[in-house]
Amino acid sequence: MTESQTLYEVIGGETRVRDMVDRFYDLMELEPEFALLRAAHPPTLDNARERLFMFLSGWMGGPDLYIEAHGHPRLRMRHMPFAIGTQERDQWLRAMAWAMEDVGIAEALRLRLMESFYQTADWMRNKPD
Repeated sequence: MTESQTLYEVIGGETRVRDMVDRFYDLMELEPEFALLRAAHPPTLDNARERLFMFLSGWMGGPDLYIEAHGHPRLRMRHMPFAIGTQERDQWLRAMAWAMEDVGIAEALRLRLMESFYQTADWMRNKPD
């Protein structure tokens, strides 16, 4: 990655971000170890898939799709209706790590992204364990 490249460019742009998000939600539906995380979502994941894709696109330095469509993300506020504890945080992180590996994101980039994802996911916790 050079200083002039965004994470969005380094990761592979729209296609790779979409692949990563789709794999994340596929794993959530397929793997029993993510049952708690899946239970916090509505029956269909289409809206969640699109919103996470849009958010990550802008967060990684690509098009600000989420902001254009929904305004400021206000992540913590938007997640307050959902009980998020350590288990939910850890399931989210595990599913994302698995998804990134499955779509072929290089290990060094996965580690860098996981540091940021951990900080955000930990900040999202809103219930005692």
